[in-house]
Amino acid sequence: MRISCGARQNVRTAPTYALWYKDFGYTGGIPANATAPSFITPPLKTLRYFPLSEGPENCYGINRVPKGHYTLRIFFGLIKQPDFDNEPLFEISVEGTLIHSLKSGWTSHDDQVFAEALVFLLDGTVSICFHSTGHGDPAIISIEILQVDDKAYYSGPEWGKGVILKTTSRLTCGTSKPRFDEDYSGDHWGGDRYWEPIRTFGQNADEPRSTENSIKQASDAPNFYPEALYQSAVVSTDSQPDLAYTIDVDPNKNYSIWLHFAEIDALVTDAGQRVFDVLLNGDTIFKEIDILKMSGDRYTALVLNTTVAVSGRTLTITLHPKEGHHAIINAIEIFQVIAAESKTSSAEVRALQALKRSLGLPNRFAWNGDPCVPKEHPWSGADCQFDKSGSKWFIDGLDLANQGLKGFLPDDICKLIHLQSLNLSGNTIHGVIPSSLGTITSLELLDLSYNFLNGSIPESLGNLTALRRLNLNGNSLSGRVPGALGGRLLNGASFNFTDNAGLCGIPGLPTCGPHLSAGAKVGIAFGVSLSFLLLVICSVCYWKRRQNILRAQQIAARGAPYAKSRTQFSHDIQMSRHHNHGHTRTAAENGPSLLS
Repeated sequence: MRISCGARQNVRTAPTYALWYKDFGYTGGIPANATAPSFITPPLKTLRYFPLSEGPENCYGINRVPKGHYTLRIFFGLIKQPDFDNEPLFEISVEGTLIHSLKSGWTSHDDQVFAEALVFLLDGTVSICFHSTGHGDPAIISIEILQVDDKAYYSGPEWGKGVILKTTSRLTCGTSKPRFDEDYSGDHWGGDRYWEPIRTFGQNADEPRSTENSIKQASDAPNFYPEALYQSAVVSTDSQPDLAYTIDVDPNKNYSIWLHFAEIDALVTDAGQRVFDVLLNGDTIFKEIDILKMSGDRYTALVLNTTVAVSGRTLTITLHPKEGHHAIINAIEIFQVIAAESKTSSAEVRALQALKRSLGLPNRFAWNGDPCVPKEHPWSGADCQFDKSGSKWFIDGLDLANQGLKGFLPDDICKLIHLQSLNLSGNTIHGVIPSSLGTITSLELLDLSYNFLNGSIPESLGNLTALRRLNLNGNSLSGRVPGALGGRLLNGASFNFTDNAGLCGIPGLPTCGPHLSAGAKVGIAFGVSLSFLLLVICSVCYWKRRQNILRAQQIAARGAPYAKSRTQFSHDIQMSRHHNHGHTRTAAENGPSLLS
């Protein structure tokens, strides 16, 4: 993967038409137009820079990286604006390990406009961070993540997944043309290395040699060197029989040295005609090197490797002739051997990230990358300790007092299981104290004073038997102070609960009313709720019954006049019958009867 920093769309660049991806979504920072400090810088038009207002640490976090061995290369840039520092100085880390520090004058040296390292990436991600040093804003033109052979640059038992090889120098000798592997038509598994040309080690000290003959055993696994690398060389002279190259290095470091040879001199045809020793800082490392004998033939690549400790600030490679013709060399590679830093416990990193989100930490905190490494750039407010048994860093202290933080305390804070000190005082944190705090049994100091916390003090805080200082004053807490905390005062602990109007239950605070347990409170709440529900049901039933009665009365009232008329008529008939009793006549006597 190649990333064009600050680009809004994917681009391709000549001459190989390499694809560069836009960097949207990988990081923060500000995109801007770029000025390339060197002709070897990729021909890209944009960069991304990180002003100090965005925090002292900023990172590219890239996911879905297949497990493997990679060359990582970062090209630096200059912001194309007149009011910006023309040469920012900053540091770079990969996976928490510091790999490079820019030095003053880097814009004047082609081999200093980028940083490069060989690193194993094993967890599916890569984090590349830029650390401000107060000398301008870090500005990045491109990032390359190029997979190489898993055995590339194997250098012995000390080599492995815990080792990073930082490129210090890579030289192609006897030529004046700088080349990348792709310019040499090299195999892509070589990682597209950049080779700085060096035509001579010193005036009249050597002579260049070159050939167009093909070179055998060059582009072989695992390093896949380009064949053209061995088609040029420098050879010492009679006036200066020794070939010597000196480079500035960081003191007290280990360096992996790779020396490349091929017998391309037409004057040397048999073994024994060119024999020389190789010395590093005056110490003989390889004796009686006979290229023809060791490689097996002319025009055949030979690579020698060793690792040396350098205490001073320079490294001198000397080839001293022993027999026959003068010494010869085709290419040199020098790597600084860096032990990869152990990383912080992933669970604790996630807990800090949850805290960052819930408290809305401002950018100036720059909680990016790994909290504890590189050790030169830990997260602001975090104290770290190394667990040798687990080879992990953990957080044992967190001090974010008086930082203007808002938000609330997340339950995930309990995953900081090694915390001994937590100070969040003097902020505007609201909400309740999470009961999960009571599971951090290593806590000795807990200061949440002068915030806007409410609710009760969790009973779980009584489980913090190591707690010696607890400050909860200046909040809006209420309820009874847990008895376990109150009893701790008798053992010399320092607790402060003042300026919480609703707290009670220990000397210095108001006396509490009848205290109910949490279970009792739940039971009462349930009983009240049930009683209210029954009252509602009874009220509804009564209302419906009353409505039915009223409806029946209304129906009866509408039928009253008719009922009264029927009653009077019946009464008249009965009276008539009673009056005529005893004077009964037959129908024939009374005549016909009309019934209606």
